[in-house]
Amino acid sequence: MTDREMDITIKLRNETTVQEFILEGFPAVQHLGNVLFLVHLLAYLGSVMGNMLIITITWADHRLQTPMYILLSSFSFCEFGFITTVIPKLLVIFLLGRQTIPFADCLTQAYSFLLLGATIFFLMAAMSLDRYLAICKPLHYPTMMNLRVCFLLVFFCYVLSFIVITGLVVTVSQLSFCGPNVIPHFFCDIGSLIHLSCSDTRSAEMLAFGLISFILFSSLVVTIIAYSNVIVTIMRLPSAKERQKAFSTCSSHLIVLSLMYGSCVFIYVKPNQRDRLDSNKEAALVNTVVTPLLNPVIYTLRNKQVHQALRDALSRVKLHK
Repeated sequence: MTDREMDITIKLRNETTVQEFILEGFPAVQHLGNVLFLVHLLAYLGSVMGNMLIITITWADHRLQTPMYILLSSFSFCEFGFITTVIPKLLVIFLLGRQTIPFADCLTQAYSFLLLGATIFFLMAAMSLDRYLAICKPLHYPTMMNLRVCFLLVFFCYVLSFIVITGLVVTVSQLSFCGPNVIPHFFCDIGSLIHLSCSDTRSAEMLAFGLISFILFSSLVVTIIAYSNVIVTIMRLPSAKERQKAFSTCSSHLIVLSLMYGSCVFIYVKPNQRDRLDSNKEAALVNTVVTPLLNPVIYTLRNKQVHQALRDALSRVKLHK
């Protein structure tokens, strides 16, 4: 190939490089945009308020500065960031119909979504481990799960997520995108981006499948082992009332775990990304709207210690007035 032909090829490639993507959203119900905007806005605000309340009350009340609540506040912080990477853009789509997103913003959204999502799953595994130690090893709990160990667990969750997700997104960013540019989703899903690439995507697809499977199943295995031991310990409790109360709490946790793991396995754990592009919007909505709204209620706001801390905080506010 001559220098002139190479220049022409490079010029044509640059001209056809995708500069922005179009998020398809939910075209079948776009005529209900105002209603959907209001519903999702209320869900988003409810989730934000619930998670921010958890974070604030945990760090404002010294009685809640224990490993369990520090893990919960870290979990809430990640949930806040997780939904904030997706829902505001979805609200813009519903209200204004603005579906375009620049290439760099799309990659940033995909990276933030995966990074925070992975951290959430690792934190869930850490929370399960904390509950296992508290219920099954109560005498050793103060030494095995102190604040130093707790902060190291949180740090490890972030670092591991950063390593895993950064490698995946860097790989996807090096693919060529020369059209089409319509993402059949309401956010920049990594699988949809891989599907739109005009490069050979087999290695990127297998990398995404492998890394996301590792995130989901490694955290799931820890969670299953921890809760299996918790359930066995609960079954040995002498009082039927104690067993019923403990199982009630576990069942609530397991509902959220089932929603999160079920929706994510349904979305991501398929070797061929093309198999799932038309079927994961509803599951993703559960993962990004419904579950983050339920989590503050199920994990913390039903807790008597949090209720007491809230009452004390309100009492102090009234006294200052």
